[in-house]
Amino acid sequence: MTGSDFRERVYELVAQIPEGRVMTYGDIAVLSGHAHAARIVGGIAHFGPSDLPWHRVVNRFGGLASGYYDGKHGHQLALEAEGFEVKDFQIVDFEERRWLPDTR
Repeated sequence: MTGSDFRERVYELVAQIPEGRVMTYGDIAVLSGHAHAARIVGGIAHFGPSDLPWHRVVNRFGGLASGYYDGKHGHQLALEAEGFEVKDFQIVDFEERRWLPDTR
């Protein structure tokens, strides 16, 4: 898989995240074929197309991204606008909100 194939796969996965659900950078890395590339996914998110729901991507603990536009506060506002409850920059009920596509 080339770098551009990886990037395109990341874009495809982020585009699929349903409203009210989240994925982690690591989830996306694994499903894109590069299990140890969570930080690269974060870089792709930072510079990726603004029309994708990047606010639905969080860290492995359900924590918000400091690299998000306007930092963690901006990330929190975007998630709260979608109905998420956020406390101390962490998604409340993170595991219930976590989503993985059906890969069967």
